[in-house]
Amino acid sequence: MKEKIIVGVLILSALAFSSAYAQQNKWLDDVKVQAYGEVYYTYDFNQTPTGKLNSFLYSYDRHNEVNLNFGMVKLNYEKARVRSNLGFMAGTYVTANLANESEGLKQIYEANIGVKLMEEQNLWLDVGIMPSHIGFESAIGADVMTLTRSIMAENSPYFSAAVKLSYQTPNQKWGMALHLMNGWQRINRPTGNSTPAVGHQLTYTPNERWLLNSSSFVGSDTPDETRKMRYFHDFYMSYQLNEAVKVLVGFDAGVQQKEKYSRAYSFWYAPLVMGRYAVNQRWSVTARAEYYVDRDQVIIQTDTPNGFQTWGYSVNVDCQITPAVLWRLEARSLQSKDAIFSIANRAVSEQTFLGSSISIRL
Repeated sequence: MKEKIIVGVLILSALAFSSAYAQQNKWLDDVKVQAYGEVYYTYDFNQTPTGKLNSFLYSYDRHNEVNLNFGMVKLNYEKARVRSNLGFMAGTYVTANLANESEGLKQIYEANIGVKLMEEQNLWLDVGIMPSHIGFESAIGADVMTLTRSIMAENSPYFSAAVKLSYQTPNQKWGMALHLMNGWQRINRPTGNSTPAVGHQLTYTPNERWLLNSSSFVGSDTPDETRKMRYFHDFYMSYQLNEAVKVLVGFDAGVQQKEKYSRAYSFWYAPLVMGRYAVNQRWSVTARAEYYVDRDQVIIQTDTPNGFQTWGYSVNVDCQITPAVLWRLEARSLQSKDAIFSIANRAVSEQTFLGSSISIRL
């Protein structure tokens, strides 16, 4: 059923393009082609024998091999009161992050169409597969301050299949959106789940220096027979001190019922702080500190007494070789309360790795 919905969205997207052609015979002038790709190498000092860093990281997750993390080609159309996106992707990010989706949907990065509901107001209704409204990190690495993604980003949605109603104020300071979704990072709803999820996004940009964001998710990621409601909130704030210094603070918190109809809940949370210093127009340095706590293993399973309680630290150096090409080098260390990592077939509580990537945006 969900595949039929996606095919329907693709058809609607095609109709939007063909409609523009019928009206102007120059619709290609309004179509933008975007392409992005990033190749990486990561070395885990624990030297994991499986070739995968661990189970809770989905980007740059291959050890001691050169690979494509994320490659994408997208068509974008926007004209008057209609907009549409159709994009396809490949890479180890896709393999890891869309493992639960059917084969026909794994390569779809975006497939959505939107209609402006009011001519004089910036009120839009969009439907289809789209980037998630949760978090400050995306699949496109060059848009993120660090090479690797934070633990909070890797374990919250990157994408959704949704209906979105959004509004931007005329002064561009406030942005508001309501989302009706198939689930927690789902294109297809989980088997046996008939409950859609809902969420909101509220952004406030009082000036060029500040950005504040609040996003939420309310829904179930389990079958109806064992339904466990999940309530999740993401907050982040960024501040551009000057041309050289940018600081970002984030905090995620979620609760989920332990059993259906239960008043007992599991709780997880994740604070983060990161800062970037631009040495000049080409070179910059970014540092990050983060903590993720999931004692009841709702999101990250460890099968250990204290669940997942992990600190993370990273430092990366970026070089903007050209406006389109970015090179990065990062050192990252994870330290857990329990021995959840492995080295030489024994459990350890620390993991350190080095990574490098080069990306191009066309």
